[in-house]
Amino acid sequence: MRITVNHEDGGSSIVESEEPIKIAEVLESLDIASSTVLAVLGETIVPHSSTITDDIEIELIVVSSGG
Repeated sequence: MRITVNHEDGGSSIVESEEPIKIAEVLESLDIASSTVLAVLGETIVPHSSTITDDIEIELIVVSSGG
C-alpha cells in the first residue's frame, strides 16, 4: 500500500508498505516525532495508533507550544 503524507509546508512524502502499518510507524520512518504532529484524514484527527491497511493520504499538522 502507498501512504502519501502531506506536510504543512506544501511538501509531501510517500511511504510504501506491504503489511498493515500504524501511523506512528509511518512517522518514525520519516524521522518525525509523533509528539510534534497531528495526523488528519479528511477533516478528522486520527490517533497515531491507527492501522493503515489501504492506500491513504494523510495531512500532518504541526503542534507547537511555547511560553
